[in-house]
Amino acid sequence: MEDTRFPRLVSLACHDLRTPLATIYGFARTLTRMEQHDERTGRYLGMIEEASQQMTELLDELGAAARIEAGRWEPALREADTAELARGDDVRVVVEGTGAAIDTDVDALRSALRSLAVAALRHGPVEQVRWSVAGRELSLSPVTAAAAPIVTGEEVRDLGSLVAISVIRALGGELELAAESLRVRL
Repeated sequence: MEDTRFPRLVSLACHDLRTPLATIYGFARTLTRMEQHDERTGRYLGMIEEASQQMTELLDELGAAARIEAGRWEPALREADTAELARGDDVRVVVEGTGAAIDTDVDALRSALRSLAVAALRHGPVEQVRWSVAGRELSLSPVTAAAAPIVTGEEVRDLGSLVAISVIRALGGELELAAESLRVRL
């Protein structure tokens, strides 16, 4: 296959998988809201709903990586604050400092920063990580010796961190490991 054919194949597969996945998610969500099932069934339906949402996010990441690799990614730029981009709903990720306004693909960069934090948590393993924000520079810590090669993409073991690195670089950013911190310059 030529250089761009495989990334295009992956991008097409991601697109085509979204339709049946949306059907699964929709029906699970509909059934979850019905009151005609017992607690255990409701819990199982909730698990299906959550898993299908996770699959959608994975397909989004894989599709973005394929478009970046093929040189076909067109980020939707809009203004956002770097500290707000690092904030998420995971209580294990603390954000401190003052951000700066940048033009970026908000959804892709927010997902990338979340993925790096999750990789540091999961592969650390640590209980909590911190984004220290100073304008356009963000520093994630701790990135333990066990997590460092995974978070930086040296070891291919975490899709989220690999896609995050591609997204940040495609947006003109840089990543650098320094001691137990990952510095991200946007």
